[in-house]
Amino acid sequence: VISAIKASCNYKWWVFGTIGIGTFLSVVDHGSVMVALPSIEHHFGSDLPTVQWIVVGYALVISVLILPMGRLGDIIGRKQVYVGGMIIFVVSAGLAGASPNLGSLIAAKIFQGVGSAMVQSSGIAMVISSFPGIERGKALGTHLSVVGAGAIAGPAIGGLLVSAFEWRAVFFANVPVGIFTIAVSILIIPMAKPDPPAEGEARHQFDWGGAVLSGLALLGFLLVVGNGDRLGWTSVLVYSGAIVTVVAGAAFIWWELHFPSPMLDMRLFKRKLVSFGVAAGWFSFLGSSASRFMMPFYMQRVLEFSPREVGLLLIPPAMCMVLLGPISGRLSDRFGSRGLTVGGLTVSASAWVIMAIKLTESSSVLLIVILLMAQSTGTALFNSPNNSSILSAVGRAQYGVVSALTQLVRNSANVTSIAIATTVVVATMGGKGVEPSLDAVSPAVADAFVAGLKWAFWMMGGLLLVGISLSALGGGRPNRSRPPGLNP
Repeated sequence: VISAIKASCNYKWWVFGTIGIGTFLSVVDHGSVMVALPSIEHHFGSDLPTVQWIVVGYALVISVLILPMGRLGDIIGRKQVYVGGMIIFVVSAGLAGASPNLGSLIAAKIFQGVGSAMVQSSGIAMVISSFPGIERGKALGTHLSVVGAGAIAGPAIGGLLVSAFEWRAVFFANVPVGIFTIAVSILIIPMAKPDPPAEGEARHQFDWGGAVLSGLALLGFLLVVGNGDRLGWTSVLVYSGAIVTVVAGAAFIWWELHFPSPMLDMRLFKRKLVSFGVAAGWFSFLGSSASRFMMPFYMQRVLEFSPREVGLLLIPPAMCMVLLGPISGRLSDRFGSRGLTVGGLTVSASAWVIMAIKLTESSSVLLIVILLMAQSTGTALFNSPNNSSILSAVGRAQYGVVSALTQLVRNSANVTSIAIATTVVVATMGGKGVEPSLDAVSPAVADAFVAGLKWAFWMMGGLLLVGISLSALGGGRPNRSRPPGLNP
């Protein structure tokens, strides 16, 4: 049966489906754990800032390791890294569910972050390697739909498991699905040999120096940005972290330019599709991610909707991503990326401008949902074509590290977006004589919070305008005459 599947003309979709299960599991796990945090807090008698390290530690490890793991897959084989990551993911889920205390639970989730970094960095690279170059956008767009579906299903599944059983079920549920995914991956995913170095290139070897320096730079950056508002942007700790980040980042660039087999070849950024595409992607997430954090605050604390009602109201925007991801990917395969990336960010920026103008303490929830749907539509139109154009400019041997780079761009911009928007909102609240904290948000101080939120949307709209400019300058039609995976 397996031989027949591998000989089938639809084999690429079998590979996609196999990896899609792992992707869906990872995204659902994140949403489920978020829902379970209050129950975990109550069970261990802890506080929310401590319990949040279950999520924060997991996210930090993924961000720090995703680039090295992407390169490791390029060197030793992506299937090995992917399956190894799934094994770590499943074992960690079991350990998390059986944790006797909060410390061991956080440690298990940090360990699980290692597995997730391996799965995420190798998964997309294997998907696009299985499809011909002229179908790259379709593959990426359909993968985006899987992510969107997981984002919708995660909180619902988590709520169901916590209500029917307890918080431990959220972790234990990953084990049987994960074991199934490992078995199918071993059978279905091809054992492709890594591409040999091109003539004149150094023998492939893992870049330990680049991995350590990039990890230090990213860890410093994420900790500074994520804690700057709480500690104070002018505090000694933030300044010290910023200095460490800058020094480590500069050392990483120097090392990558001089190491014979770099983890991330800096010469790739000489190609417009890569440099402008990566920059546009970063600004697109920088100008949008904060809304997914701020708008639930607005709906619950100002409009006084219940968490369940807010969850239901956020499904239509997520569905826009699920439905339009494959469409935008297919269109980019046929017509190129520039029109879709520029048009998508224009739609998103327009939604934020309208939000900044129309938002009040008693805005119609219908207007809010429509504008969030418009923004999600713009993101769906932008994301797959932009990533497809970036990957069209690199060789197959670099798919792992470059696809990991696109995910790292998203993760770092998400953290930065939330930090900047939070700073804008609480600074505005403080300027109006209200306690400068999101914890103080209530109908009584809604005018100050909404005023800050409006400024945040103006800021995010401006950041998306930068992304529009970068997409217009750098985004071009992929060269479809070149065989997929061939170095340009």
